[in-house]
Amino acid sequence: MRKLALILIIVISFSSCNQSKKNTDNPISEKQIVMDSLTAELDSIQKNGQINGFAVAMVDQNGVLYEKGFGLANLETKEKYTENTIQHIASVSKTLIGIALMKAKEMGKLDLDDPIQDYLPFKVINPNYPNETITIRQLATHTYGINDTDQYMNRAWILTKNQDLTKVSKDYPAQRLNPNELDIPMEKYLKGYLEFNGAYYQDDNYINFKPGERYNYSNIGATLCALVIEKATGQAFDSFTEEHILRPLGMNSSGWSLEDVDIKKHSRLYRNDNTLLPFYTAITYPDGMLISSSSDMAKYLAELVKGYSGEGTLLSTDSYKELFTEQLEEQNFESRNAGNPYNGDYSPALFIGHSALGYIGHSGGDAGVGTWMYFDKEKKTGRYIVINTDMGNDERAKELEYYAVWDKMNEYFDKLKVEKPAHNNGYN
Repeated sequence: MRKLALILIIVISFSSCNQSKKNTDNPISEKQIVMDSLTAELDSIQKNGQINGFAVAMVDQNGVLYEKGFGLANLETKEKYTENTIQHIASVSKTLIGIALMKAKEMGKLDLDDPIQDYLPFKVINPNYPNETITIRQLATHTYGINDTDQYMNRAWILTKNQDLTKVSKDYPAQRLNPNELDIPMEKYLKGYLEFNGAYYQDDNYINFKPGERYNYSNIGATLCALVIEKATGQAFDSFTEEHILRPLGMNSSGWSLEDVDIKKHSRLYRNDNTLLPFYTAITYPDGMLISSSSDMAKYLAELVKGYSGEGTLLSTDSYKELFTEQLEEQNFESRNAGNPYNGDYSPALFIGHSALGYIGHSGGDAGVGTWMYFDKEKKTGRYIVINTDMGNDERAKELEYYAVWDKMNEYFDKLKVEKPAHNNGYN
């Protein structure tokens, strides 16, 4: 009996050790537990809050760590918001202008310090400084002195065709959504806005600082840079970015218009009182109208982290280094917020910015849309969040939820990452 008991103890002990080894050798199951925990926490934030639907992505320089959607893409049909749900991503779109700009430079089509007038068929001159030249670099760093006036806020956005407008709100105070018959080509609009005595020209379209002197964020200037890229390459901006960014990264659900994407996957957008908003586009589409999914944006953000780490695929190492190089000095700013960790306006690079606390990226906001896309320069980890509910001036809960989602993702990076080969330390 003693011998039999000893054999049983040995068998049980061996089985226990084997099971323990199996658990430690199975990081996938452990990672799944972590992912399920994060999913539960983010789901709780959505259910207890006022954001109808959102999606997130977490990446590092090796690829995607986590992506997931929460809540509803359509309140009426109860369709769920998933990582494959698409909607436009607001000003995060501008980062594609930066990539496109550096690609055009690689192709020998332009240089950053070229005068923009070398490429444009109409005159862009700050009337306060008529003898000063505006360069492409100044467009890319928002130091060219162009303002977004009411001729932008009340004119740039256009309702898309063939939609039922009986159940939607067109009363959006922050930006007017204009009938489709007011749509005009981007070049014609920019000419009317920027040329002296143009159709949309007014005295405050330009600020009273020399080009290159003062940081002044402008959607019009970003769109003008996209037009310069068009003229330099001989290719429409949407086509150029599809060829050199979207297709190479496999961003197959993304595009610049509803015609380029599967509208069945498109989220509806809502005001902060849950009023349904109509589908809309913009004459100045490069400044904010890329339509994408969280899954596609995870691929894009991972590429940016790889590019910063010297391993990107869209651009050469030197081009990525220039893209991420901080361009301005303290004297270029009227004021700066050094306390916000996710404020790319603190220290701009080329259509992407460095915060004061170690992050690089861009954020965006439009009617029914909020987006953040930033990565940690030191840890090489990035986060993306997109929501389908406008925060507007609502300070009660949505902004707190936005930060709660963002901070919750940050807690999980170390848990999600597995040991990978060492990489270099980027460009700083």
